[in-house]
Amino acid sequence: MEKTFDPRAIEARWRDTWEQNGWFAPQGSGAPYSIMIPPPNVTGTLHMGHAFQHTIMDALTRYHRMRGDDTLWQPGTDHAGIATQMVVERNLKQQGSSRLDLGREKFVEKVWEWKKYSGDTIENQIRRMGSSVDWSRKAFTMDPGYSEAVIEHFVRLHEDGLIYRGKRLVNWDPVLQTAISDLEVVQEEKDGKLWHFRYPLAGGARTQDGLDYIVVATTRPETMLGDSAVAVHPEDERYKHLIGGKVKLPLSNREIPIVGDDYVDREFGTGCVKITPAHDFNDYALGQRHKLEVINIFTPTASINDVAPAAYRGLDRFEARKRVVADLEAQGLLEKIDDHKLKLPIGDRSGVVVEPYLTDQWFVDLTRKTLDDGRPGGWSAITEPAIKAVEGGSIKFVPDNWSNTYFHWLRNIQDWCISRQLWWGHRIPAWYDEAGNIYVARNEAEVRSKYKLAADLALRQDEDVFDTWFSSDIWPLATLGWPRETPELKKFYPSSVLVTGFDIIFFWVARMVMMGLKLHGEVPFREVYVHGLIRDSEGQKMSKSKGNVLDPLDLVDGISLDELLKKRTTGLMKPEAAPKIEKATRKDYPGGIEAVGVDALRYTFAALASPGRDIRFDSSRAAGYRNFCNKIWNATSYVLMNCEEQDANPEGQAWLSEADRWIISRLQKVEAEAAEHFRTYRFDLLAQTLYQFVWNEYCDWYLELTKPTLRGDNDSAKRGTRRTLLRVLETILRLLHPLMPFVTEDLWQRVAPLAGKAGKTIMLQPYPAAQPEKIDETAEADVEWLKAFILGVRQIRSGMDISPKISLPLLVQDAAPADAERIARLTGSITALTNVQEPHLLAAGEEPPVSATSLVGGMKILVPMAGLIDKETELARLRKKKAQTESDLAKNLARMGSEKFVNGAPPEVLERERARIVQQQQELAALNEQIRKIEAL
Repeated sequence: MEKTFDPRAIEARWRDTWEQNGWFAPQGSGAPYSIMIPPPNVTGTLHMGHAFQHTIMDALTRYHRMRGDDTLWQPGTDHAGIATQMVVERNLKQQGSSRLDLGREKFVEKVWEWKKYSGDTIENQIRRMGSSVDWSRKAFTMDPGYSEAVIEHFVRLHEDGLIYRGKRLVNWDPVLQTAISDLEVVQEEKDGKLWHFRYPLAGGARTQDGLDYIVVATTRPETMLGDSAVAVHPEDERYKHLIGGKVKLPLSNREIPIVGDDYVDREFGTGCVKITPAHDFNDYALGQRHKLEVINIFTPTASINDVAPAAYRGLDRFEARKRVVADLEAQGLLEKIDDHKLKLPIGDRSGVVVEPYLTDQWFVDLTRKTLDDGRPGGWSAITEPAIKAVEGGSIKFVPDNWSNTYFHWLRNIQDWCISRQLWWGHRIPAWYDEAGNIYVARNEAEVRSKYKLAADLALRQDEDVFDTWFSSDIWPLATLGWPRETPELKKFYPSSVLVTGFDIIFFWVARMVMMGLKLHGEVPFREVYVHGLIRDSEGQKMSKSKGNVLDPLDLVDGISLDELLKKRTTGLMKPEAAPKIEKATRKDYPGGIEAVGVDALRYTFAALASPGRDIRFDSSRAAGYRNFCNKIWNATSYVLMNCEEQDANPEGQAWLSEADRWIISRLQKVEAEAAEHFRTYRFDLLAQTLYQFVWNEYCDWYLELTKPTLRGDNDSAKRGTRRTLLRVLETILRLLHPLMPFVTEDLWQRVAPLAGKAGKTIMLQPYPAAQPEKIDETAEADVEWLKAFILGVRQIRSGMDISPKISLPLLVQDAAPADAERIARLTGSITALTNVQEPHLLAAGEEPPVSATSLVGGMKILVPMAGLIDKETELARLRKKKAQTESDLAKNLARMGSEKFVNGAPPEVLERERARIVQQQQELAALNEQIRKIEAL
């Protein structure tokens, strides 16, 4: 085999082989097992979150495929309405055109052209990561069959009275000019202002202080043009006598009521709150309670409309803010201005402030209460079954605490706005006549038939499209053929597990549950594994603006510092951030990023996948797992070198050494642990268990322990050791395969024939299962004793700086009968692996010469020092080391003696300092003992 591990060559070879042979398709004879990939944006690119999530899903898929389950990992992509339309509109703008210039039909053609051009990018990147999805079944949310399912979904809900069209407040992006979901709004903390304005009281009313005005505080002065009321707390003694009265709304020549509502916080500001129902969600709810007028003062582009006073019409909202403040100040109505921290809702696509906006939209009714017989009262027809499914155990969250998040959202749910003012997407199947009547059906022909409309009645279809989350909430159903009862739907629905981030439990997980139960009478999945979000090594969210984004394929392939800087600083929304980003990048990656390969990156993700929200990614860990791949490669090279063209008959009889029986026994326990970690989704513990066994036990210890046998003359023992080397290595490759598919496949092809295994690919081999009858506690105890003995001798060599090439005399004191028996039986391994002379057991009471000592249980290992070292040179080295240790200890003791340091340092720093002092004191004691022994020579 090749001397060095080259991941790129291996990955390219096996990626094509796997897919061309159709090995990713369902083919097991066991129970169905299925996973639906959360569909990434069709024009997107692979990011760290995708790579992490796909690693988890692929590990589960490969594991169950190897167990013989009939396994489907369903791939596909989402049309991503807003994101994709934005890209195409930006391209048109660069060409001096716009979608309005083209018209809807031509624009949609342009989007399809773009999809064809860039749509394969993320699919190819997913392939790069070794994801074993069944590509023959890949789906797209705008495929004809899928579109049919989306329309059917809407029509059925409408026919059941669960969809309506109404004028309500929504998140509105004034740049995109569409409603957007809460998930597409980012709350950013900003430095702002809190303006205090005087609102004159009407009808001669006065405050308790005799003032003819009240003061309201606001962060958005421009919205006062649409105020409908001022609210105070009904028990606020300062203002309760004013409830029922009115104020004169400045600048607008209107009188508006003063209402009492316990929504008002008496302690905030002045205790008086301006109410603008058309431009604030809380105000809207209060306005509904008090039947207030809803006055919209914005156009779709967030300019002031013709409802407002003439002086402000046509102004941009922020320009109108300046004008309103100036006019109020000129009229003496500006009380004061305070600095104020506030959270602004920012559209994550457009980067502008989102407005609550009153507009006609389509909604799914999620709040209407109905009894089972349809009478008013009881629970929502959609949300309650979704709650009961988790309460009753039909769906299990892992970790379980995420079910609380799920319950909280469903029990406080609002009606869902599902329409978007876009041209790219599934167009809503609703038609209007000139009188404004609305007709819903699957197509226009069905509309005319269903509603018995005249053939010459002019109809126009609704211009809006569905929210992407509405079309994707039937992903588990539609990708399997629903609304048709296909064989795939019967076999693979419900899917076995959904792997997803906690951030979309509300927006996707709960909605799939609601719609799966409503449309098909069954939950969409049995378990929901909720993973954390990938952050940088400092725990910061990865974002282009922070310059801490990592491209997973840059880690796989490597990238120079210059290229990394270019990627991180090109196209920044705030170009002034580039110098800071460049400085941080040069500090973190002075030589760029070294290539680690797919297997190492995947193993890193698995090792980090512990329960919790945040996953701190450190690229140095990926480099460490690249070394792990090298370790396995080199171990395989050693095994093949000793077993190829040698007697390793897997069927013949052979004598097994203590080391052979030990590694076989340990393997059984590791196999049992691996099965449990897969069952409980503890990929971090799985990675840790396999790493420790492969690196420490198999590669470091077992391979060393085989050398005396392989160099010996016992043919039966050599055959047993060769067979064990091959069998355990072949099993290790199968254990690792779900996490590290490429290197394990490549090495398995070389090892499997020698180990007596037949097959075209490792991925269709059985996943190792523990055989408890092969557990050998005696062999494990023997080898653990032997390891302790060997480490004891090595500790003496290291501590006394004795060359490994020097053969040491060895004395053993206080050996128990069991120790003496093991020494006699394992002398060959002891002498071969430590380069010592045959151990001599001291009789009881026999005084040893001056020796270096190490303990193994109650037994002492002694190495006489006379003649082994240059006394004066060694004393000089040890005394220099002692002086340095004493100096370091004195500094640390002085620091801990400083009252200022002890009172100011965090507890973890103090604990670390105390531990360092204890360690230094122990080192000093050991040095003094070494010096004493050498001086006695």
